[in-house]
Amino acid sequence: MKGLKKRRRVQVIVLAAGAMAAAFGAFYFAAPDALQFFRSPSEVVAAPPPPTEVFRIGGLVVDGSIVDGEGNQFEFVVTDGGEEIPVKYIGKDFRPDLFDEGQGTVATGRFEDGVFFATKLLAKHDETYMPAEVIDALKDQGVYKDPNG
Repeated sequence: MKGLKKRRRVQVIVLAAGAMAAAFGAFYFAAPDALQFFRSPSEVVAAPPPPTEVFRIGGLVVDGSIVDGEGNQFEFVVTDGGEEIPVKYIGKDFRPDLFDEGQGTVATGRFEDGVFFATKLLAKHDETYMPAEVIDALKDQGVYKDPNG
């Protein structure tokens, strides 16, 4: 009787581990965008990723850098106070209403030949919001200014 209980317990543990591995595999292949990493412009310049890697870059939009293109495409420069990266937005959506110069943004895309080609763009949702990753990157560079004082 004891041997049967032990064998059953081992079978349940193996089955549970297999189910967890299958769930992780399904999540990884079904939602690769969910596992993207955030990088600041300084990190991208220091260690450029391969052109096939999709990741997020964030920082402040440089004043005077927004240049409208055809349709919903436009260009701008993002900085963390240490380095600047030119960004070309080639996404399906138009520029967000709250996207503006001097504001924080996070873009998703690929880095090729010194230019970040963004397919998704996130902008602040009120005057004081900035993504935590952007705040951390700006604090690391010593250029973060708290909007609340």
